[in-house]
Parts: sequence; structure tokens; C-alpha cells
Amino acid sequence: MNTEIFNVKNPGTEGYSRAISRGAELLRAGELVAFPTETVYGLGGNGLDGAACRKIYEAKGRPSDNPLILHVADFEGLKKIVSRVTETAEKIFAAFMPGPITVILPRSACVPDAVTGGLDTVAVRMPDQPVARDLILAAGLPVAAPSANISGRPSPTNGETVSRDLSGRIGAIMDGGSTDWGIESTIVDCTEADGADTVTILRPGAVTAEMLGEIIGTVKQAAPTSAAETESGLKRAPMAPGMKYTHYAPKSPLTLAADKETLLKEYQRRRSEGEQVGLLLFAEDYPDCEAEYKCSLGSRANLREIAAGLYDRLRYFDELPVDSLLCPIVPREGLGVAIMNRLGKASGGRMI
Repeated sequence: MNTEIFNVKNPGTEGYSRAISRGAELLRAGELVAFPTETVYGLGGNGLDGAACRKIYEAKGRPSDNPLILHVADFEGLKKIVSRVTETAEKIFAAFMPGPITVILPRSACVPDAVTGGLDTVAVRMPDQPVARDLILAAGLPVAAPSANISGRPSPTNGETVSRDLSGRIGAIMDGGSTDWGIESTIVDCTEADGADTVTILRPGAVTAEMLGEIIGTVKQAAPTSAAETESGLKRAPMAPGMKYTHYAPKSPLTLAADKETLLKEYQRRRSEGEQVGLLLFAEDYPDCEAEYKCSLGSRANLREIAAGLYDRLRYFDELPVDSLLCPIVPREGLGVAIMNRLGKASGGRMI
């Protein structure tokens, strides 16, 4: 397949308008289009067309029981794909949409099983990014879109990464430059009965538990998937992406270290045994380390910076001759909860 690549970094230009029109045409024809959001790049297909959604699973190599998120441009579009909007969801819409948050609600009859993995709920999101919203509006339909990468790999945060993973597999790539947040949206289950004023975070993201707690009475965290559940296939059906399978993994096995001293001690041990080891380091520690293969995560005081570059840093080592990777843990507070969620998945839970 010939993948068309469009530069959409300059909204308002004639070239931008032509690209959006062509992308919308491809979506309506049942083809796949990768596009930027404020979180990561999405791989979009017609969310009301089961055949188009199955193409998404095929292009990514994604298990078909892993639900997709439907992206809409406005509240009218959202209300067409859910059967009921709970009171807690209304509060979230008012506070955070459009933005980096996805809500789980009861699905409407028009949503195919290929989107939901056969569940009676659907994940819906309204991205806060002009290319994404213009494309959805031009297509005139909800767009099903997981991250635009090969399943299990770190998600793409720029058009070049999408092209490396999916060129030749999909119809088009809308290259809008780097994304803002660099990690996927927060996913919250809003299917509690009206009046409960309770949500459960299924996947942490840029909208933190603290932020949700300011408007919702009770914010719960979904129990993390255990290693045993992951290995056995997680008997219960996942309500949202990222709950069942290994995600975000670089090519070399990643291990997390509790602190700088532990990381450097493990680095020296592995090097003494002949391993080539890649190090991800906080910016404050980077100058003091003489490792041949190393990369800065960003300042430990700037979690937004770490999140924005996390997947690019993991992918950086894919082209280097390293046998393994070591990375320090990030404080589990605020945005750090989401970062550690991604690092935990990327490492398969390996920590020293």
C-alpha cells in the first residue's frame, strides 16, 4: 500500500485544507489515517464501520479484544455514540473536555463490537488539537483511534515515528509535528449509577486523580494488572486500552531502579559481565555518568518534560547496540503516576 504523507503543521493554509479533505475522504472510504492529538498520534478509522476498525487491529498487530477509543469533535458527536451520559461524566465534560481525558459510558446501538471488544460500554474522547478536530469534523463521523504504532511498542509522538512503524500499512499520515503531552489520555469509568459521584481511573494520564478529585466526590484507582493475569491473558475483559497487554516496550529489556545509586551499581555489574547497557537518566545526573550509551529523561523537577519525551527516549536506544536498559523510577505523584504506569508496562514490572 502507498501511504500518503501530508504536512499539516500550518493550519489555515491551502495545503492544510487539501490534506484534511483528503484524510476525511480516506476515512469515509474505510481507509486508515494517522493523525496527531495533544497526547500521542492516533491511527484513525471510521468508528461506525466494523470492517474499518478491524483494519486498525490488523495494521497494528493489535489483539481484537483490546477496545478502541472513539474520538469526536463536539458534544453532539459524543451523544450519538453513547446511550446515556451520567452526572459524573457531565462534570468531567465541563471541566476537562476537549482535552486529554477519555470517559467510559454505556454504548449506543450504532457502535460496532469491533470498537468495544464486545462490551456494552464505549470509550469516548474529544481531543484538544486542531488537526484532530478538523479531520473528525471533515469526515463527519466518530474516529476510532488507538496509538499509531505497532502494538506493544512505545507510542509515537511525531510523524516520523509513525512513518517508521506504519508506512505501507495505512492510507495516510498527517504529520503535525510533535505532540504536547507525550503520553496517552487519562481513562475514567463513568458508568456508575447517577448520583453516585464516583469515577474509577482505568489508565492514569495528564488529567490526574488530584484534578478529578476537585470536581468528583470519590476517585478510585483500578487495581493494577498482576503479572500472573498478564501471562494468562487477563481472564476479565478489559474495559479500556492498556489494561491487558504489555505496552510501550523498547526493543531491549528495560529494568527500573529505585534510585541513582541502585541504578549505577546495577550498571557496573552488568558491564562487568560484558553487557552493553543503555541508561536513561535524570538531567541532573546525566553529566556525572560516563556511560557510552545514555539519554536524558529531563529534569526530575519537571514531570511534564519527562512525559513529553518519554517514548522518544525509549525508542532512542532501538538503533543502538545495547543488550538492556536501566531507568530510574519517577515519584508517584501527580503526572508521575502516569509516567510510572507507562514505565511499569514498558519494563514488564522489572524493578530493582
